[in-house]
Amino acid sequence: MTAVEILQIWIIAFFTLALFSFMYKDNPVYKVAEHIFAGLTAGYQVGLIWDTIILQQVWDPMIGGKYYLIIPGILGCLMFTRFSSRFSWVSRVSLAFVMGVTSGIFLISQLHGLVLPQMRDTMIPLVDGGGFGASLLAVIVVVGVLSTLIYFYFSKEHTGALGVTAKVGIWFIMIAFGAHFGYTVMGRVSLLIGRMQFLVEDWVGSFAHIF
Repeated sequence: MTAVEILQIWIIAFFTLALFSFMYKDNPVYKVAEHIFAGLTAGYQVGLIWDTIILQQVWDPMIGGKYYLIIPGILGCLMFTRFSSRFSWVSRVSLAFVMGVTSGIFLISQLHGLVLPQMRDTMIPLVDGGGFGASLLAVIVVVGVLSTLIYFYFSKEHTGALGVTAKVGIWFIMIAFGAHFGYTVMGRVSLLIGRMQFLVEDWVGSFAHIF
């Protein structure tokens, strides 16, 4: 292990421990690491946007003859009018265009990627050749979908059979939220395990090369 590699490991270990120090309390060491991380991230994003969007997707194609790209270029420049209190209203043109286009694209993508596949997976035979387990799962899916939809049906008071079905829908919603929360926690725990492995294996292991 070279001296440069050891220095890199110690720098990474310092920032890792500095960020972990927030678990004790908000302190100056954590603030230094936080500001450095935020600054590096902002600088990297600026460079990334300049290279991949402004140069590769706007400027270079315009030089190549795609002059219609001057329109999104102008819309992008209009966003900088936000820095002027007098002309900040001009940026609303760009914001309206971005929000309209993004909403249209997002709506179609969610419809084809989320809504329609879920509807297709719900429309499955309750009894098929998959055995008792597959049939039971199909019944649970149908009951979960219908009860959840009924829970969000507010045109009639949830009383009687409708109220019982809505309560069943609440259980399915809570189970789904719990599963999503557990998945998120597992992802964060895996990140923590990775950082702890780095500290124990790489950082502590570098002591042998120093001493």
